[in-house]
Amino acid sequence: MPTLLFTGPGGAGTTTLAAAAAVRAARAGRRAVLVTGQRPPSGAAEQPGLDVVRVDPQADFGTFWAGRAGELSGAAPGLALPPATSVVPLPGTGELALLAALGRVPDGAHTDTDVVVDAGPLAAAAALVALPGALRWWLEQALPTRVRVLAAVRTAAVRAGTLRRGAADLVLEAVPELEALLQRQALTDPGATAVWLVALPRPAAAADLRRAATALAVHGQRPAGVLVRVLPEGGAGDWWTARLGEQEAALATLAGVAPVHTVPETASAPEDAGALAALLPDLPGPSAGPAAPAPERVEGGWRLTVPLPFAEREDVQLTRWEDELVVTAAGARRSLRLDALLRRCVVTAGTLAAAGTGAARLEVGFAADPELWPADLLAAQAGNGSEDVGEGIGEDVGEDIGRTR
Repeated sequence: MPTLLFTGPGGAGTTTLAAAAAVRAARAGRRAVLVTGQRPPSGAAEQPGLDVVRVDPQADFGTFWAGRAGELSGAAPGLALPPATSVVPLPGTGELALLAALGRVPDGAHTDTDVVVDAGPLAAAAALVALPGALRWWLEQALPTRVRVLAAVRTAAVRAGTLRRGAADLVLEAVPELEALLQRQALTDPGATAVWLVALPRPAAAADLRRAATALAVHGQRPAGVLVRVLPEGGAGDWWTARLGEQEAALATLAGVAPVHTVPETASAPEDAGALAALLPDLPGPSAGPAAPAPERVEGGWRLTVPLPFAEREDVQLTRWEDELVVTAAGARRSLRLDALLRRCVVTAGTLAAAGTGAARLEVGFAADPELWPADLLAAQAGNGSEDVGEGIGEDVGEDIGRTR
């Protein structure tokens, strides 16, 4: 079930182009679903074969609260809970509502379904892509394996009637539902979700999109392309000439972020499905991205490389916490679970190579931890006469890369 995710700076026309892509998918004979938090163009609802899912975070949160408040009051007598109309939604409710809406899109038998997501502004889209990983991380912290085993025993006892159902049981009962939702998400997989950036050809656009590309890369995603709304041909005069010059310069800069596809600007908003379909060509769908970071054998140990296009030295932070490597860049943070090999190693270096360019990458050096490796294997390592993996790679990323227990 391929997914196209659209995002861009405010005013760039993200919602309109997302709707246009959904209409084109439906007109090609595929089942299409448009998921958006904005009011889509009226023509989208007119297209046969296209389902429009309008997400209203406040209303959705109210519905969720109304369904749970009664159970919570019954499990905790005396607890005064506000009605759904008085509940203030938590920050991040918008992204969570979009994620839940995606989880409700039928899959399985509908393998020919195209899902188009209007993810809103760049920061909101980055938060949406990060959300499944963040929820998995918090689930693991709050309910590690040993706690889940105990929770399963308690749930069985409650169902058998030997324990009274309490507020904690409501939380535990919601965990499988959340895990099922997360299992269906592939927002961080370029092979399943293609991210399209929408921009105006202005000088500031490139900087915004480069930062978005870095934030997406933290979570393993990358832009499939940039859709740029350009002036139509045929204009005249000094103003038009100046704008065209600015536009050409901006297009050249944006091409360094991802492949550019131009979308001619129109005098008025599209009024029907046909006008929407005419805005865009057929866009490429998701394609396999680079392999997930894996350790590479080098002199002195191993190296793990994480692509971070356009990242700058001062914007990158690297920490090690137990068996996780935590990478922060462009305001985004991701915890990478180390494999069995690297868990038994210490971090020796963290460097950012080719900083500020599309080839920027974080290179993390590892060496065998003497406390966790057998003595004979350590002796074999020492006999190689190897050098420090971090030497000469690039600019140091930080000092907080030791193991934190």
